[in-house]
Amino acid sequence: MHADAPGGTGATLDARRVSAWFSDHKVLDRVSLTMPASLVTALIGPSGCGKSTFLRILNRMHELVPSASLAGEVLIDGQDIYATGQRLTEARRRIGMVFQKPNPFPAMSLYENVTAGLKLTGTRMGGASKDDLVEECLTKAGLWKEVRDRLRQPGGALSGGQQQRLCIARSLAVRPEVLLMDEPCSALDPTSTRRIEETIRELAHEVTIVIVTHNMQQAARVSDQCAFFLAEQGTPGVIVEHGPTQAMFSAPGDPRTADYVEGRFG
Repeated sequence: MHADAPGGTGATLDARRVSAWFSDHKVLDRVSLTMPASLVTALIGPSGCGKSTFLRILNRMHELVPSASLAGEVLIDGQDIYATGQRLTEARRRIGMVFQKPNPFPAMSLYENVTAGLKLTGTRMGGASKDDLVEECLTKAGLWKEVRDRLRQPGGALSGGQQQRLCIARSLAVRPEVLLMDEPCSALDPTSTRRIEETIRELAHEVTIVIVTHNMQQAARVSDQCAFFLAEQGTPGVIVEHGPTQAMFSAPGDPRTADYVEGRFG
């Protein structure tokens, strides 16, 4: 069962034979990947090879696209999130998401932004516990010291990097076991990127992280394991190779992986 204690540990996410389509266009073909608890898994590969689609399948966001369909299973600690009777809200609570572009609620205060998810999950909390939660989540997201004196200011008043950390804090408030991040630094400057990377490394102790990144240096810095996606000549995306990050960068088994991580294409 999911622990409600602060800093519940992550869950293992297991994708099995996942295929995906938009209308009749197949974008992923039987992708299997285990994303172990409390590790950072980076999904790497050129644009258009299905990484973001795969990420969205992991918390049932793919199905929001009218023409989208999929096959396969996604298990969180052995439980299929697509099984009959599994509630969408429960999958989203356990498996949070941080997007490429920071998307705080601009008119809501920083405080309200962090606690926004509690209403959706039906979590009732007293004022003092809420205050503690806001401080805890902003601290984990590396933002508390910068904003503790202006929690009533609107979320839109922050810089881009701060907004992204606010979105991370908001995700953490509902105590997810997995955090998905779709290129969370691509819109940010180098300093903000470094701060987010530090946050990712710190969070990995208590939540499983899956990150899509185009930045090979970033993948090397933040991840424990990598999965290299590729879609060749109009075929659907597949995982060419996956394994510990160090091995994938220093001694990849497939020449296509070597070409990609060394910057020869993509």
